[in-house]
Amino acid sequence: MTAIPDKPALEGLEAKWDARWAERGTYLFDRDAAQASGRGGVFSVDTPPPTASGSLHIGHVFSFTHTDLTARFERMRGKTVFYPMGWDDNGLPTERRVQNYYGVRCDPSLPFDPDFTPPFEGGDNKSTRAADQIPISRRNFIDLCERLTAEDEKQFEELFRKLGLSVDWTQTYRTISDDTIRVSQLAFLRNLERGEAYQALAPTLWDIDFRSAIAQAELEDRDQPSAYHRLAFHRSDDSGDVLIETTRPELLAACVALVAHPDDERYQPLFGSTVRTPLFDVEVPVLAHPLAQPDKGSGIAMVCTFGDVTDIIWWRELDLPNRTIIGKDGRILADAPDVIVTDAARSAYAELAGKTVFSAKKAVVDLLQASGELLEVSKPFTHAVKFFEKGDRPLEIVSTRQWYLRNGARDGALREKLISLGQQIDWHPDFMRVRFENWTNGLTGDWLVSRQRFFGVPIPIWYALDENGERDYGRVLTPELGALPVDPTSDVPPGFSEEQRGVPGGFDAERDIFDTWATSSLTPQLAGGWQRDDELWNLVAPFDLRPQGQDIIRTWLFSTLLRSALEDDRSPWTDAAISGFIVDPDRKKMSKSKGNVVTPASILDQHGSDAVRYWAASSRLGTDAAFDPQNPTQIKIGRRLAIKVLNAAKFVLSFPVPDGAQITHALDAAMLATLDGVIRDATRAYEQYDHARALEITEAFFWTFCDDYLELVKERAYNQADSGQASAALALRIALETLLRLFAPVLSFATEEAWSWFHDDSVHGAAWPDALGIEGDPEVLSAVSQALIGIRRAKTEAKASQKTPVARLVLGAPAALHAALDSAVGDLKAVGRIEDLTFADADAIVVHEVDFAPQED
Repeated sequence: MTAIPDKPALEGLEAKWDARWAERGTYLFDRDAAQASGRGGVFSVDTPPPTASGSLHIGHVFSFTHTDLTARFERMRGKTVFYPMGWDDNGLPTERRVQNYYGVRCDPSLPFDPDFTPPFEGGDNKSTRAADQIPISRRNFIDLCERLTAEDEKQFEELFRKLGLSVDWTQTYRTISDDTIRVSQLAFLRNLERGEAYQALAPTLWDIDFRSAIAQAELEDRDQPSAYHRLAFHRSDDSGDVLIETTRPELLAACVALVAHPDDERYQPLFGSTVRTPLFDVEVPVLAHPLAQPDKGSGIAMVCTFGDVTDIIWWRELDLPNRTIIGKDGRILADAPDVIVTDAARSAYAELAGKTVFSAKKAVVDLLQASGELLEVSKPFTHAVKFFEKGDRPLEIVSTRQWYLRNGARDGALREKLISLGQQIDWHPDFMRVRFENWTNGLTGDWLVSRQRFFGVPIPIWYALDENGERDYGRVLTPELGALPVDPTSDVPPGFSEEQRGVPGGFDAERDIFDTWATSSLTPQLAGGWQRDDELWNLVAPFDLRPQGQDIIRTWLFSTLLRSALEDDRSPWTDAAISGFIVDPDRKKMSKSKGNVVTPASILDQHGSDAVRYWAASSRLGTDAAFDPQNPTQIKIGRRLAIKVLNAAKFVLSFPVPDGAQITHALDAAMLATLDGVIRDATRAYEQYDHARALEITEAFFWTFCDDYLELVKERAYNQADSGQASAALALRIALETLLRLFAPVLSFATEEAWSWFHDDSVHGAAWPDALGIEGDPEVLSAVSQALIGIRRAKTEAKASQKTPVARLVLGAPAALHAALDSAVGDLKAVGRIEDLTFADADAIVVHEVDFAPQED
């Protein structure tokens, strides 16, 4: 036990108790206890690994607190809690941060420099231009990624500890460690062996800045300015022109068809005929397809390879040729498609070659105006364009060879299995299931898992080279499982030697890495010891809880469920808890791109962690919460509550509880009977993942306890000569112990501090309160509290101090409540300093008459 301070305060509690918890191992996963109880006695959490590429924001504090509330509740309910923490190190955001922070960029052709020192440290997105970044080898670049993410993780852990997360910090994993690479590569090789992973040359959404393929789940729409250009295509039989409207005239050289809706009477006579493209004089067919929109533009669309995802659908379903003209650098390819044959057409294409998309558009418009084939340019408007969610420029579509995982987009049976597994999960709130199902049913392609980047998990594949030294994509070479983890760029496949790398008849390494979600989709396996620690895996899997934000249902939740379905034919968890967004005072979602993100460190320093935890706990799952750092009202309320808990505990502990004390007073029994209802309702709320309701119920009772009950019984509790003193002191102590445990998941530091004043153990290891079983009538507490309010109001209206003595007071009340009030008449007289208190019949509890005692001069 620790001494009760003269003036309890919140300051310093975070550092004090974080150190004590670490020293005592308060939150360590007790494997022996888990084995003794079996899987049913374990509560396991598949914790979201935050991206280690910068700083945490207030949204992390919000959602991670929600998870911690559940973990603490289950721990107090007697479960052995497995609550790990992961760090998502690899991925495009980390690479961008390293480029800007150190002023470097990766050039895989360069040799490793063991003495390399970056030009500076501490850059940001605004201070470093790509042209000024120093090229370094892949290994040097990865070393810098490792260095910076390690520093970020230290800061993240420090902040999460300050927040009071009851994480077992010995169970931390990284998405780029040797263990992680082994697990990720092993899972992929098993996918490959079962035919769930495959490679294909196909149109790919491509970020020209990151120079990498982008998956469907990583897309976001952003409004961009544009304009329609009305062009004249010429009918091949010289019978006139067909007018189309396009926002991308720069892709004219990649045109492979015109498409109209099959029911569009304007174009039905043209179906089956051909037209010749303006400027490039290439013959293309006019075809019908139901995705064409009769009310958009002229109703007939130019199909190019590739302008948007609809072009991909038309290209695939109409079996059209591929005439890609945009390279991976976002510039027009030097070589024209082979169908461009006339001198004029080749000359026109030569004016585009090497230009950016923007410059090419201007050049094509100029050429069309000169040829007379540009009839009109509409007024500018905005429309949605696909971006990589972390990118700065619109995505292009290029043809690349990539690795994919089957995800149900083209497999109805797998899609139905995923939907079925989703229905077996208990979702909190339940309507979030619909978002998962809508995403699953709306998939248009398999999951693209390869990335053309550097810092990540290597795809463990080599390719046999034919007699000409070309890759034979039909002869994929895989490592022995016991050799994992491997890096194909430095390791060799079984049966080969390093001398055979890159030579005819030898092998070539896959240089791509996995998409970060291909690793993060395995967080249950990474944290739970899959294929490394069978005992642990069987104790924690399938996990009990997947907590996360609603915006990554389509990425993290879906992909994790997919990997579990493919590997184990089951859901990876029983429950999913989905937090809402944090929005600014204008109700706009906070995001780095909007510049309205609030970092939590200063908020925690200024108001204290319990206050911030209270703010987070006050919001239900799935509900957006507004946050105004200039006026954080809810946080201030939480701080006031935490301070009140300390002061109330100090006050209650000032009343000694005599040996053999029993509850004998009706008011004390009524208070504890009311508290029984709070325990019941708060427990049910936590069981239903409604932490906000549990807090609301507990807090409402606490203020009644402090403002009314404590005031009512303090005179009796002080008076050792009063026969009801022991009952009051015992009731106060029971209520304090119970309230500290009810508040413990939310006010983790204040409750631990107060608990330590009269216990040797931790409140977070104490049992969650059960029903007290004390017989009492809650109506007594309610009626006496109303009476106290009436007495206070009467003195206030008389402009008298609450300490002013009252000679006589008549309290009106319904006849049915007279007995309840009479059972606490002594406490009412003491708190109101009333000499003579009588009751009269009335419809409600109200003071009828009050005569103040004569005041001494």
